[in-house]
Amino acid sequence: MKSVRVDDGYISPSKIICVGRNYVDHISELGNEIPDNMVLFSKPNAAIGEQLKSFHQETLHYEAELCFLYQQGHFCAVAIGLDLTKRALQTELKTKGLPWERAKAFNGSALFSSFVSFDSVDKHLALELYINGELRQSSSITMMLHSPQTILREISSFIDLEDGDIVMTGTPAGVGEIVKGDIFEGRVLEYDKVLVTRRWQAE
Repeated sequence: MKSVRVDDGYISPSKIICVGRNYVDHISELGNEIPDNMVLFSKPNAAIGEQLKSFHQETLHYEAELCFLYQQGHFCAVAIGLDLTKRALQTELKTKGLPWERAKAFNGSALFSSFVSFDSVDKHLALELYINGELRQSSSITMMLHSPQTILREISSFIDLEDGDIVMTGTPAGVGEIVKGDIFEGRVLEYDKVLVTRRWQAE
């Protein structure tokens, strides 16, 4: 089982639940419609990776997301994650009305910084993603269509989350193609304080 770092230890999630179309600006940039219901899909434990790949059967795209760790009925820690996507394949699957997993749940498609524990989800939590020193994505919980608490209630209405499972809460605008050699730096902030940061170099 793949593991993620939480404070000074490690934990192995049984699964990753992801929210799609949770930021209006991202919905617009991909030409999608605002959904009537929350869009959810999953990634297996095998999707957790360490290396930022620019190619896996096709060119990959990045999506930075605020990610939460589940424990004993609530979210207990936060990280920044990258949801890697086969955009061409995803577009093809959506056009045919087929599931997205082949474009979203492949090996190495979920990257995470360390998770940092907290007492409760603060509405001022935000993310920033820099590529080669340029800010590409920036947003906060207040800009989500569905808050983390709402997401947790919706997921729990139809599936049991196990302690250590991860929820990826969707991406703001600014997604794009991963270019080999580019330096990615993701940050989670609370107000102006940086809680955690992670750097990757695209391979």
